Amino acid sequence: MKKILTIALRISISIALLIFLFYELGTPKLFATLKNADVILAFVAFLLLFGTYVLAFYRWEMLIEGADVHISRKRIVSSFCGGIFSNLFLPSSIGGDFMRSVDLTRHTAKPKEIIATVFLDRLSGYVALVILVLLALLAGHNLKLDKSIYLTVIILVVLLVAIILVVFNSYLYGKTKALLNLPFESKIKEMILGLHHEIYIFRHKRKILLKNILCSLMLQGGQFVVSYIIARALGINIKPVYFFIFIPIVSAVTMLPISIGGLGLRDAATVVLFAKVGLSKDLAFAMSLVNDFFVFAIGIIGGLIYVSTLHYRRVQHH
Repeated sequence: MKKILTIALRISISIALLIFLFYELGTPKLFATLKNADVILAFVAFLLLFGTYVLAFYRWEMLIEGADVHISRKRIVSSFCGGIFSNLFLPSSIGGDFMRSVDLTRHTAKPKEIIATVFLDRLSGYVALVILVLLALLAGHNLKLDKSIYLTVIILVVLLVAIILVVFNSYLYGKTKALLNLPFESKIKEMILGLHHEIYIFRHKRKILLKNILCSLMLQGGQFVVSYIIARALGINIKPVYFFIFIPIVSAVTMLPISIGGLGLRDAATVVLFAKVGLSKDLAFAMSLVNDFFVFAIGIIGGLIYVSTLHYRRVQHH
């Protein structure tokens, strides 16, 4: 009952935010903006977004190989696509990470290794996101931005540094193990220590980590460009640097597990942030809705691929 109520609350938050935005910004004007969009530019944006998902798959596959988990590419594709589909209805924008972790864990019987790759996959994306937003702030140092933007970026940087230190610093790693010697369920403690160990040993695989971060830089940069092209398709003409500053913050907000797939939360954050630089709220909302539609379409494609492999998955002997 508690789980059902939690899910119902998250769905309610997403629906409430969307209803509020539609009501506040005026549906007729919004639909007129979407109707007059440049279809060709929008299609280019969709193809580019699809390309970022291909890069995301390659990034995860690279980590799986680095963890010495031997599994066919077809099986990894299946789990990855299942994760994309699950993102549409699981909490936050990273709900699919849980799904693909569980899915491959059942197949490989290596939970610590698989979860470690998913964590590092997400972490490398976070590293790239912070690097790009800092570069964007440097490039746009003369922009008059709200103080809350700088505060949010500082929080993102501090959080990233803290995570990296705990994961890869020998001293803090030792402290983490000492904390886990506290008396609680031994199986949970064993799982956490094992998972941390699998992540920690990647510090010796610097080549893989570097390639992963470079891949993430292209992926994150591509997603920012997608948002800019969508804006141009809707006739929005603002400086590209704003997308490199605001989209990372929007991405961070949608990781909060208070909505379904980040829906509603992503739209509200986009409207609030872009309104700070003079973009009308209805245009910002339209831009976010187009992005939502593209994410939904790719999620459905992922779901179809996942379902089409169910027969292949069931005939595995183990």
